[in-house]
Amino acid sequence: MSKGPEELASYAKYLTLEKNYSIHTEDNYTRDIRQFLEFTGGAIDVTENKIREFLVYLGKKKYDKTSIIRKVIAVRNFYKFLVKTKKTPKNPFLYILTPKDDKKLPNVLTEEETAALLNATGEGDFFSLRDKTILELLYSTGIRVHEVTTLDATDVDFVNEEIKVLGKGAKERIVPMGGQAVAVLRKYTKELKKIKPDSALFINKNKGRLTTRAIEMMIKKYAVKAGLEKKVTPHTLRHSFATHLLDRGADLRSVQELLGHANLSTTQIYTHLSINKLKREYDKAHPHSRK
Repeated sequence: MSKGPEELASYAKYLTLEKNYSIHTEDNYTRDIRQFLEFTGGAIDVTENKIREFLVYLGKKKYDKTSIIRKVIAVRNFYKFLVKTKKTPKNPFLYILTPKDDKKLPNVLTEEETAALLNATGEGDFFSLRDKTILELLYSTGIRVHEVTTLDATDVDFVNEEIKVLGKGAKERIVPMGGQAVAVLRKYTKELKKIKPDSALFINKNKGRLTTRAIEMMIKKYAVKAGLEKKVTPHTLRHSFATHLLDRGADLRSVQELLGHANLSTTQIYTHLSINKLKREYDKAHPHSRK
C-alpha cells in the first residue's frame, strides 16, 4: 500500500515548481492534506467511506463550512495528482460532492465611511504619512494586503500612474492608481528616500519590510479613531474598492482584471452588493416601482 508522506512531498514540489504557487498557498494545501493523511494513518489507497468518515470527523471538530470546503478541494486535487502520476489507480473523491458554501456577502464601507477612515491618519510624521499612503493605495487599487507588503519602491511608475504587483501564484500584473493615491505616494516616497533609499516601499520603525499583521493592526486602530462600528480589515478596503466601482458603472470584467481574479465567478460576489443599491435607485426613480 502506498504511503502518503512521500507522495505529499512530491505534490508540494509540483505545486511550487510546476504550478508556480506561492509558499503561503503551498503551505495551506499541504497542511490540509497532511490532516487527511493523519486521519487515514498515512494511507492513500482509501475508499469513499473513509472520506465520508473524515467529513464527519471535521464536523465533530466544529470546523466551519468554508474550512471543510477548502480541505475537500485540497485533498481532491492531491488525488488528481496521484492518479496523473500513477501513484494510485483511482480518485476516491470522484463521487464525493463538495459541501455548498453559505454565501456571505463581504463587509463593505460606504463612500462616506471610507473617507472617514482615510482621513483618520493625518500626515503629522513619517509613519502617519506611511499609514495614509497604505490606506489610499489599498482603496485606490484594490490590491491584497500581502501584495502591499511585497511592493518595492521600484514597482511604482509615477509617469504612467501605475504599480507592478506580485499576486497569487507569483503572477505579476500592472494596476492603475487614482490621483489621490499618486499624490500621497509621491509625498511619502520623497520622505522614504531620506530614511531608506532602496528596496521595500513600506517599512517599520526598524527599517524592515512592513508585515501584513502590522497593516491589519494599523487599519483596526484607524477604524476605531474614525468612529466606524463595522469590522474593518485590509480586505474590507478591497471589497469596498470593487463595490464602489460597480456602483458607479464599471464593467465586471474590468473589475476582475483590477482585482487579479482568475475567474469571473469570484468577482460576481460584488454584483450582489451593487444590486441592492440598484434596487434602491429603482424604487426612487421608476414610476411603477410601488403599489
